[in-house]
Amino acid sequence: MAKSDKTSQLNDETLVTVKRVIHENWRRYFKQYLLAFVLLVAVAAATAFPAWIIRDIVNDVFVRQDLKAAYLIATAVFIAFAVRGFATYGYLYVLGKIGNNIVATYQRKVFAQLLRLGVEFHKSNRSAYLVGQINQNIVGMRTMLNNIVTMFARDLFTLIALVIVMVVQDPYMSIISVTVLPVIALIMGKYVRRIRKVAREEVDLNARVNSAFIENSQGMEIVKSFTMEEQMSQKLHDLTAAAEIRSNKIVRLNAKAKPPTEILAGFAIASVVAFGGYRVAELGHDVGSLLSFLTAAMLAYEPARKLASFRVQFEKNVVNARMLFDLLDLPPRQADKPDAKPIAFKKSEIIFDDVHFSYQEDEPILRGVSIKAKAGQTTALVGPSGGGKSTMIALVQRFFDLESGKISIDGQDITTVTASSLRKSIAYVSQQPILFEGSILENIRFGRPDASDEEVFEAAKQAQAHDFILEQPDGYETAVGELGGNLSGGQRQRLSIARAFLRDAPILLLDEATSALDNQSERLVQQALEKLVQGRTTIVIAHRLSTIRNADKIYVIEDGEVTQEGKHATLMKKKTGTYARLHAIHDEPRTIKEAS
Repeated sequence: MAKSDKTSQLNDETLVTVKRVIHENWRRYFKQYLLAFVLLVAVAAATAFPAWIIRDIVNDVFVRQDLKAAYLIATAVFIAFAVRGFATYGYLYVLGKIGNNIVATYQRKVFAQLLRLGVEFHKSNRSAYLVGQINQNIVGMRTMLNNIVTMFARDLFTLIALVIVMVVQDPYMSIISVTVLPVIALIMGKYVRRIRKVAREEVDLNARVNSAFIENSQGMEIVKSFTMEEQMSQKLHDLTAAAEIRSNKIVRLNAKAKPPTEILAGFAIASVVAFGGYRVAELGHDVGSLLSFLTAAMLAYEPARKLASFRVQFEKNVVNARMLFDLLDLPPRQADKPDAKPIAFKKSEIIFDDVHFSYQEDEPILRGVSIKAKAGQTTALVGPSGGGKSTMIALVQRFFDLESGKISIDGQDITTVTASSLRKSIAYVSQQPILFEGSILENIRFGRPDASDEEVFEAAKQAQAHDFILEQPDGYETAVGELGGNLSGGQRQRLSIARAFLRDAPILLLDEATSALDNQSERLVQQALEKLVQGRTTIVIAHRLSTIRNADKIYVIEDGEVTQEGKHATLMKKKTGTYARLHAIHDEPRTIKEAS
């Protein structure tokens, strides 16, 4: 693609992005922007007024020494500055309020989009990096909108007002002054194309720096356990150095335009001074008009400079908006079909029919898996790590799309029903318990938001969590800390199980639900789980095979395939089989230790 074609494409993308930003926000904030616009025009008029009045100050006050005129002019100047002060306060407040609402609005939009996007997206994007990038882009969006209003209403109108003063005072010298403006605009445009790429790189690197801070904070125990301080410090040093280089490049691009623009502006002002001085000294022109013109010309330089350099910052903000829209426009991979209906449960029988699956272009995870989890029974999945057991649990919840095959519940293909109705009918306990910001009570109630306190307490009792909760400083109102950091692993897992109890769903999925518990807690929770699974279709993954001895059906999953199936007693008879071998590896040492 030719360079001109690339430039044209970038300009088209910029135009489309700006149109979308204005379309999504202008109507919602029209009244506020109109008020800010009026206030900014008042600032522009108040800024130009001193340049206009300087002629009368010189001629009436200093030359003719008219005291009455001096008082009137002094009053007018005071009023102009007062108007400028109050108008500045007004537009800063209005634009600040709009900006804060824009940030809040897009934060809500992005959060809603992140919830819509599938698990696949979140697994392929580091959360800390994503948050850092999003925050930068939202702030950039806010800055772009406010800068557009400020540029047109304040800087442009100020420049126009001052140019009018200059033309009225001396049209000939005005021509000399404004000839440099197109040249300055061309100089600034030279750097605009280069700013786009650098701005995107800066967002990426700053997001990686933020990500490093968050991940190190969350993983501080591992950092210190493995004495990784030096490596982490070096990694952060390299990231911050790279981010600093990119930021400095933007600063340099902004700064490189200053010398030629300052020289051109200086040449224009110097020419006006020389030519104006000649006209006053040799041709007898009015001194007040000259000083008024010079004041207007010097004041006009600042808004002219801002307008000329506006595009550099503007292009950076457009990059932020474009990256934000790319995220908001990303379609969910597991979106409901247009004709999707809520799932209808009868017996809650789950069937995997020749299911094939792989993560993107990776090696196949499931290779033609066919299993049946009968209604009201417990189906156990066992096998070596990496065989695809947890993937099967995820596929039941429709977190990923199948390559081929079908998963059905009561004969209904789960891809044809709404995801929300499917997931609301499933209680899930993950291998790694996840707790969210808030209290213990709130975290359990996530299982069923409309549950009463008494129902929450009962669920905690069933999960053997009630007693340890009451021992906490504030009982059920105790804050769990970041990711549940104020609680032990076993306590977090029991809260996760309590959440599943409260869900009271017809389907129960347990992914190593007792893996984080000590022996005593495991026995107690196992007793509770035996009550919970009654009457429910349960799929359970377990490495400790002793926990699934009584399962109605056991499937051995190896390398994405079903290699054995049957009940515990039947599988144990096959001495050379994988199940018997795994039972010996995982449970015999445990049995010996407990016996001793």
